[in-house]
Amino acid sequence: MSSKATLSIVIADDDADDRMLVEDAFMESRLANPRVYVEDGEELLAYLRGEGKFAGQPRRLPGLILLDLNMPRMDGRTVLKHIKDDPELRRIPVIVLTTSKAEEDILRTYDLGVSSFITKPVSFEGLVDVVRTLNHYWIEIVELPASEAA
Repeated sequence: MSSKATLSIVIADDDADDRMLVEDAFMESRLANPRVYVEDGEELLAYLRGEGKFAGQPRRLPGLILLDLNMPRMDGRTVLKHIKDDPELRRIPVIVLTTSKAEEDILRTYDLGVSSFITKPVSFEGLVDVVRTLNHYWIEIVELPASEAA
């Protein structure tokens, strides 16, 4: 099992401002876990599979994925299905972090195998609280499968 301090996190969100806010929340929470940001579902799958612009780079599967639902090219619902259908990727915990509060989105993502569904807070302080809670639960408490190099 890899060290929990080095557990990497991939954040998939098409909104540059939201990516910046999430990064600021991680910094405010003093979390040192390596983070990779991708802009949509296609880029997330390319990263996870070591394809496209990620080909030839050392590959290590993340310990956790934070996934927005509403992204261009391939949305979060579609990429979640691809991840959970892939034997190499399906054990990676995926947490939906989205503006949606729609019951249909909540039900559908749980049906697809999401680990948690969180509606993005409206304030930065709320986002910092979410990041701290994610850290406490997913990094400090939960036992996750070891990330393996492909």
